[in-house]
Amino acid sequence: MRLNSGMPERKKKTPVWLPPLLWVIALGCVFFMGVVIAQRTPVIRGTADQNANAEQLGEMLVDQAESNPELPDTLNPITVSGTRAVLRQSKLTTSKPERGNSEPQTYTIKQGDSIYGIARKFDLKPETILWSNYNVLYDDAHNISVGEELVIPPGDGIYYEWKDNDVLQKIADKYRVQVKEILAYPANYLDITNPVIKTGDFVMLPGGYRETAVISPVVFEYSKNSGVKKVISGPGGCAWDYRGYGNGSFVWPTASHSVSGNDFWSGHMGLDIATVDGGPIYATDGGTVIYAGSIGGGYGIMVMIDHGNGYQSLYGHLSSTAVSCGQAVSQGQLIAYGGSTGNSTGPHLHFEVRYGGGDVNPWNIL
Repeated sequence: MRLNSGMPERKKKTPVWLPPLLWVIALGCVFFMGVVIAQRTPVIRGTADQNANAEQLGEMLVDQAESNPELPDTLNPITVSGTRAVLRQSKLTTSKPERGNSEPQTYTIKQGDSIYGIARKFDLKPETILWSNYNVLYDDAHNISVGEELVIPPGDGIYYEWKDNDVLQKIADKYRVQVKEILAYPANYLDITNPVIKTGDFVMLPGGYRETAVISPVVFEYSKNSGVKKVISGPGGCAWDYRGYGNGSFVWPTASHSVSGNDFWSGHMGLDIATVDGGPIYATDGGTVIYAGSIGGGYGIMVMIDHGNGYQSLYGHLSSTAVSCGQAVSQGQLIAYGGSTGNSTGPHLHFEVRYGGGDVNPWNIL
């Protein structure tokens, strides 16, 4: 057994050669990592000919950017350290309409357009397009023609043209909107403390609303077996009496069951159903043909059937008819051929259903 002598223990000394060895190992690891990274990094090298071609191409782009004003404005010639080059700048624009809450814009009606489709394209209600273009559409969605320009407001409501003697409060009351909302709307650029609106100025009435007068070619009421004879004005009209009756059920008037343009909404009392030029059109229910031919109101060639039970159905924009006025028809019978006559931007069937002289949403009865 060893006794403690009371003398302090000596500390072991670190070998003199150990620190230099650790430094050598550390430097070796760093060097090895650098070699690995260098091997994994791709290096693009070009031949002398490739470099010369690239230099010639760069000079050509610079010359084009300097001499051709029609090139995109994102290509700008610059000189850096004596070297001429082309700088491509970022252009923060997209193909989506920059409408937001800033400025209204115009839209040119194209083949196949409808008010409903245009409104959906700009994320607006169809009523907004109708109400903001009275001078073109006259409150009738049928008054649409290829090539005409429409105003696309910056938001839902009414884009209103200021007239003589207009008063802000009266206009706000008429179109059911608050004065403070008109003043605060960014696109109006109005001084809230002293708003000045001149005759001819356009003012956005955000959320504005008004009644729409829907133009129909025929409006009449009569009941089954009333003995009433009525002649609808136009080359397709006649003196008629009930010869056929419906069963109260309704089938699709085309082979297609999809909407190709306007749906049913307050400014369009029917469905624009997909068809082709010359496509077959069928009677939605049995009844008596009370009109077959051209008519005004933008409907073009039209067939109308009275079903003898308070219902009438209307088929517009036809290319031709297969029945005549006064004729009895059965449900599903061929009555006409699809087309694009009247105010139409492409082949489709305008289909309306009425009951007691009022318009019915076809979706509710088909």
